[in-house]
Amino acid sequence: MSDSLFVPREFHAASGSLAYRYLPGPGSAPQPLVVFLHGAGERGTDNEAQLRHVVRRFAEPAVRDQFPCHVVAPQCPPGQRWVERDWAAPQHEFPEVPSAPVALLLALIAQMLELPDVDRNRVYVMGLSMGGYGTWDLACRQPELFAAAVPICGGGDESMARRLVGLPVWAFHGTNDTVVPVTRSRNMVAAVRAAGGDARYTEYAGTGHDSWTPASREPGLLPWLFAQTRSVSA
Repeated sequence: MSDSLFVPREFHAASGSLAYRYLPGPGSAPQPLVVFLHGAGERGTDNEAQLRHVVRRFAEPAVRDQFPCHVVAPQCPPGQRWVERDWAAPQHEFPEVPSAPVALLLALIAQMLELPDVDRNRVYVMGLSMGGYGTWDLACRQPELFAAAVPICGGGDESMARRLVGLPVWAFHGTNDTVVPVTRSRNMVAAVRAAGGDARYTEYAGTGHDSWTPASREPGLLPWLFAQTRSVSA
């Protein structure tokens, strides 16, 4: 799939700038917005590497026909993280202040939600590895913003799970992941469920860190994702 459908853009604010790719939804009717967060290996300044995994799926003709949507895929600058925490640690504390790239991303999302062809009640966040951490972080930081979250081989602060009680989550991880411990997903899902939340979890036996490959092709993922909507209009 050609990357040409993803338009290169840059968001500017007083605090800095954030490069991103934008896949506009077909047509003019309000459509969902998917926010996709890449992993550590795709950081950079080329505004291209973040398209390496998973996100191209939304540009496939069959997917665009069945699940039309807007996609925003920002690129985290070198040396920074979506969540400024050690992703190899067994746990971490939720940062009170978002990382610089996430703060810019939140401002970008707010700008996108002003567009008449964006469905404010169907904003989804998805990410892998470092982006999986970013997905948990964004979902806990502003759960009222999203209609669903898909963290892949990431982790979060279990003490924040209560914030996700009203947010549908589907997490993925591989049992043989040597980069991000599988317990990071297991523990977050268990904490969300214990708090009374709706958290699905798919674990791939024998799969290493690239659990995003089978997750992105999970037959039920996109139908589940695009069926989610916030119950209260903004």
